[in-house]
Amino acid sequence: MTIHPGLAAWHAYMAGGGEPQALREMLAEDAVFHSPVVHTPQEGRDKVFAYLQAASHVLGGNNFRYLREIADGDQACLEFQTELEGIQINGVDIIRWNAEGKIQDFKVMVRPLKAINKVWEKMAAMLAAQAS
Repeated sequence: MTIHPGLAAWHAYMAGGGEPQALREMLAEDAVFHSPVVHTPQEGRDKVFAYLQAASHVLGGNNFRYLREIADGDQACLEFQTELEGIQINGVDIIRWNAEGKIQDFKVMVRPLKAINKVWEKMAAMLAAQAS
């Protein structure tokens, strides 16, 4: 089975500690990000970059791991697990790539409610720090 080049790049990014330039190069100019805690889609490379970079710092690290993935053509669903300040977080990344292999659409779902609240708290702080 051949892995989609965009999916391989995403795994390399997550395993490599989140190199910002690598992430930026993966994103389509008109990419869209769907957050588990923000009710409107975040549109455009710069906004998607800010959210995904913050998420990789908040959720990534030694505890983060993908449990399973389902990939079909230019789409993938990746279930992940991590721990943040003693709270077990379980979630799903749903990714779609465009014809050029760039991330076009990225949706994150997180459970349980306690985990969503902790992710919201940490993401808000990270995004505020990035904006400064």
